[in-house]
Amino acid sequence: MWPYWLLFLVPAWGVLAPGRLRARQLGWVWLCVAAFFALAIGFRHEVGGDWFIYLPQFQDTAILSVAEAATMPDPGYHVLNWLVARLGGGIYWVNFVCAAVLMWGTGVFCRRQPNPWLALLAAVPYMLLVVGMGYTRQAVALGFALLGLAALGDARTRVFVAWVVIGALFHKSAVLLLPIAALAASRNRWVTGALVLVVTALMYYLLLVDHVEALWISYVELDMQSQGGAIRVAMNAVPALLLIVFRRKLAPDATERRLWLWIALLALACIPLIPLASTAVDRVALYLIPLQLFVFARLPRLATTSQLRTTLVLAIVVYYAAVQYVWLHYASHAPYWLPYQFMPLS
Repeated sequence: MWPYWLLFLVPAWGVLAPGRLRARQLGWVWLCVAAFFALAIGFRHEVGGDWFIYLPQFQDTAILSVAEAATMPDPGYHVLNWLVARLGGGIYWVNFVCAAVLMWGTGVFCRRQPNPWLALLAAVPYMLLVVGMGYTRQAVALGFALLGLAALGDARTRVFVAWVVIGALFHKSAVLLLPIAALAASRNRWVTGALVLVVTALMYYLLLVDHVEALWISYVELDMQSQGGAIRVAMNAVPALLLIVFRRKLAPDATERRLWLWIALLALACIPLIPLASTAVDRVALYLIPLQLFVFARLPRLATTSQLRTTLVLAIVVYYAAVQYVWLHYASHAPYWLPYQFMPLS
């Protein structure tokens, strides 16, 4: 499992041994780091809980026409499979493209934070290793969502909506993020609300209307359970509470604060819903993981002395190292990730 710890040590090194690089040099460093993660995630071999689900999907989509692929559920993902197959590629290239989108969104989002390496470190144990390697369709949707959240933090609502709509083509659950734009709007709220309502209704009709009954039966009536779902929801609840308590210090900008307070409230709202439909709530909570990156990258702002700041940073590093250790050693699905295999060397 040492490759997973190598991935963790990359941002940890950036946190604990920060260098003084010019902006252009730092941009190249981030590009190399994103490429390193994308290669590790994309060219994994028989790694991840859904590996043997996505592989036959690729093989089935390869024999379809592009029009048939576009009518499949989550059409963006199936059209990508079709295109890669037509170009002579395999499932590894599909995974790599999805991983590249995830790392693009992660890089853009993290570099907006006051401590980018700390934000990236918070992303590694679950968002990148578990979601990135195990939930390929939601991973690429999350990548687009991160681009959207970065735009929404600057009050660029239409850009947020566009990125979320693109993400929803890869996993329909991303549609659930659209109302956040209306909630977070600080100006032209009626216009923004109307735009979001129209787009949400359209995406619901195009992507969800034919699947609502099946989703309700699977996730609610059959009481599908997600092992560890409560723990993952709790991981979002901790930064949610910190943000609510220390909101003015963690998010001085009023527009940004409004956005993330709504996300924090949504994270807390997931807690009482876990007993009703843990898997459904767990899937929705994946889109709230950026809250961890946002809050923990800012937590050192609470320190009044350099010594306390160092202590907070070290505590965050230790916390996420413990999260990764516990998941790799004790999670029921961890064997699907072990051992890590890299396709060119397998």
